[in-house]
Amino acid sequence: MASAHALRWFNDARFGMFIHWGLYSVLARHEWTMYQEEIPNDEYARLADRFTAARYSPDDWVALAQDTGMRYMILTSRHHEGFALWDSKVSNFTAPNSAAGRDVLAEFVAACQKRRMPYGFYYSLLDWRWPEYFRGPQADPDGWARFRAYVHAQVEELCTDYGELAVLWYDGGWPYTPEAWDSAALNARVRELQPNILINDRSLLPEDFDTPEQHVTASPPGRPWESCMTMNTTWGYSTIDHEWRTPRQLIHFLVTAAAGGGNYLLNVGPEPDGHIPFESVERLRAMGAWMRVNSESIYGSERMPDRLMRVGSVGRHHTIKGNTLYLHCWRWPGREMVLGNLDGTLLSARFLYDGTPIDFDQRQNRIWLRDLPAFAPDPIDTVIALDFDRRPGLRDRFG
Repeated sequence: MASAHALRWFNDARFGMFIHWGLYSVLARHEWTMYQEEIPNDEYARLADRFTAARYSPDDWVALAQDTGMRYMILTSRHHEGFALWDSKVSNFTAPNSAAGRDVLAEFVAACQKRRMPYGFYYSLLDWRWPEYFRGPQADPDGWARFRAYVHAQVEELCTDYGELAVLWYDGGWPYTPEAWDSAALNARVRELQPNILINDRSLLPEDFDTPEQHVTASPPGRPWESCMTMNTTWGYSTIDHEWRTPRQLIHFLVTAAAGGGNYLLNVGPEPDGHIPFESVERLRAMGAWMRVNSESIYGSERMPDRLMRVGSVGRHHTIKGNTLYLHCWRWPGREMVLGNLDGTLLSARFLYDGTPIDFDQRQNRIWLRDLPAFAPDPIDTVIALDFDRRPGLRDRFG
């Protein structure tokens, strides 16, 4: 299992960038277009001639992630379509054999290493180009063995040739068992090659962390987790998906994850030339502006007891670190805020964005914050830090 060092890093990070980039970006409809439209392998392969990476600048990708406050990045090394972004020795369906003409994964790694950004790879176990995948291990055991050997070989390439990986992010194990994939042996080899790596739960073994998709749902206490989500409704670049979430919604998802002691992995889908769409950049810039003054309430957050969320009426999710409770005020009450049922003595209250102290009065388990601005200083989420004499809790009014 994962090292204590790796788990500490992961639990402190809280915010990362997911990147879906492949031949589906050329079609610009959906990352599952090959499957949904039943595009034959030879027809789909011709898309590689249009995958140029002409405006691909991984340095800009990493700089954007860091400016947003993200602490790690995960790139799709190979999605379900089978197109590898690196120079795989067991496949010709690769970026070096496309119009890009080079190992774009290596360039991503170099950019992350240059800026000291932890990085990892998404890798899909399935590959739609292999009929053996659809036939499965029972109907075609010999074909499945060849297919599985190809999968294991590619994972070994990723874990051997691209420096120290922070994360291996599997996907696509369905509908087969971990035994069919020989996941235990595969992951043992991964850990042999990458001792400090974290492995997600999608090799169909629990491994190091859970991955709820398109929703923020905390795992049981003590179990690391990470919600992966899109800004619209598709993972890959799409010109027909205009259902963009607002920066306010995205920040609230981040806060909700941090409140549950989990991470938020937010996706971007670059265009086939490698350029990140304006709509994504605009939202990331807004999140970065918020993080620059409020990141203290996110990084290294601890799991908030469910009952402690209900300390007032200003929001549904708050964060906690040590003796400090961070109120995330999604609804602004006006000049006065009242908190009830808190166990602990309040020592100080301050606005997180500039440190301005807030006048307060505590009477037993009730706290009044007074002389507040009439309107929310930040309409997205004004954060107030409350420092107590001990870790705050809720007074038990029953029993």
